[in-house]
Amino acid sequence: MKLDILAFGAHPDDVELGAGGILAIHARAGKKVGIIDLTRGEMGTRGTPELRDAEAKDAAEILGCVLRKNLGMIDSQVSYDHESQLLVAKTIRKYRPEVVIMNAPTDRHPDHGRASRLVEEACFLSGLHKIILEEEGMNLTPWRPKTMYKYLQFYNLNPDVIVDISNGFEQKIASIKAHKSQFYNPESKEPETVIASKGFLDSVIARAQDWGRIIGADYAEPLIAIRQVGVDDLTVLK
Repeated sequence: MKLDILAFGAHPDDVELGAGGILAIHARAGKKVGIIDLTRGEMGTRGTPELRDAEAKDAAEILGCVLRKNLGMIDSQVSYDHESQLLVAKTIRKYRPEVVIMNAPTDRHPDHGRASRLVEEACFLSGLHKIILEEEGMNLTPWRPKTMYKYLQFYNLNPDVIVDISNGFEQKIASIKAHKSQFYNPESKEPETVIASKGFLDSVIARAQDWGRIIGADYAEPLIAIRQVGVDDLTVLK
């Protein structure tokens, strides 16, 4: 399966929080979008890996994803060693995305920054012809995405691109709420965490509104570009 956009997250729910609206609007426009979770989020205070697997599946369906896969790395120990790079590179070659989106370059959770570096470097290695990667005995042809972006997470960083997600905002919020074990639930008996507070979800909505205000939209999501962004028509920019 060839994808138009492939989004990576260190943990289930990373992509929904940072780029859920972006995936939703592109899926609605007929693009093939998918999510790769590096870990099952098994070190999270709330929930279980099995519960989180089910929640991730539901969230992907809400966003219109044609693929969601988990690479089974160890939560809180995401590494950008060569073995991990090749595992991600193999995934990129398999699905041949035009665009790759990944975690923020630095963030509150250490896995996020490491995952960001891992995926960025794997995108480069995926294009090297002398690296041989196979799937079920078949050689995977080298592939390098056309563009790569990093979504914002807990920290406020300076973006290069702001994407209008107004038409996909309801799906974004619904996909976040699909991760019932992780976010605000007044009936939960599990320990409260930063992201499980009601104020956290309110802040996600407020941030999307504020980014939207900047570009004259109702809601938006910001991205950091790995290389400079080029256009051939200035009139398409907001």
